[in-house]
Amino acid sequence: MVTVSADDEFVVLLDEAGGVVGHAEKATVHHRETPLHLGFSCYLFDDDGRILLTRRALGKRTWPGVWTNSFCGHPAPGEEFGAAVTRRARQELGVSIDAARCVLPDFRYRAVAPDGTVENEICPVFWARVDGVVVPAAEETMDARWVRWRDLRAAAALVWAISPWAAEQIPLLERAGLPEQVR
Repeated sequence: MVTVSADDEFVVLLDEAGGVVGHAEKATVHHRETPLHLGFSCYLFDDDGRILLTRRALGKRTWPGVWTNSFCGHPAPGEEFGAAVTRRARQELGVSIDAARCVLPDFRYRAVAPDGTVENEICPVFWARVDGVVVPAAEETMDARWVRWRDLRAAAALVWAISPWAAEQIPLLERAGLPEQVR
């Protein structure tokens, strides 16, 4: 098992075919020429079928203050996705999750922020049921709201109102099939 500290987080660097070519410190990767790297997105739902939408903290390097999916992250070199998703749920939202399921294994995106910072990721997308009370870490999340799927879908249609990756992921998630609780 890989142990990852938020202070020394590394990302997995990829070639254009998705093969691993190395790793780098997360703090050095996101800039105007961000290399392709491995990430993930996760959408949490509760027992009432609501989805957790979060607003990124203003101190975030990419898309500060923007509403997005429940949380995102990067698996460390050698870390399995399931472990990385569980780790980031605890780090960002102070919560445990049940039954993380990868629903968009091949999702890839590139987006340029208003300040020129580029996101460039192969980014599998997960669903997971939240197990407990969400307590966001202030350095990660400035706000969080539980919303119905129809409201999230409407936000995705207003691309400026939500992160570019979430705007692309939401229609794909709907086509891939929503969890029974969310429908």
